[in-house]
Parts: sequence; C-alpha cells; structure tokens
Amino acid sequence: MKANVGSIDRIARVLLGIVLIALTVTGTIGVWGWIGIVPIATAAFSFCPLYTLLGLSTCPMKKA
Repeated sequence: MKANVGSIDRIARVLLGIVLIALTVTGTIGVWGWIGIVPIATAAFSFCPLYTLLGLSTCPMKKA
C-alpha cells in the first residue's frame, strides 16, 4: 500500500470520523454514523482505496 492521503486530508478525515461517531453516541443520528470509523482508519493508514481506483493522491510529490 502506497500512501495516497496527505496531512491536511488526514486531519479532515479524523475530524469527520470523530464528529460522526460522537453524533451517533449522543443519539443525534442513527446507527449509520458508525461509518465514521472508515475515515479514521484511512487516515491512520494514510491510504484510501477509493483514491487508488480514481487515480488520486493528496500526498505531496517527493523530490527526486
């Protein structure tokens, strides 16, 4: 797995995941809010399978 999630993208994913899970725990939204685990996991591994399929990457270019 080659990293394809940059630092700003990782921060946004963690925040989104935390918000979704918090809303689920407080009962504001339904059970589907547990999907917040997915963006947290992709941030933890710096890898997003969907980005691979779409040919995207938010990681900075490495200098050669």
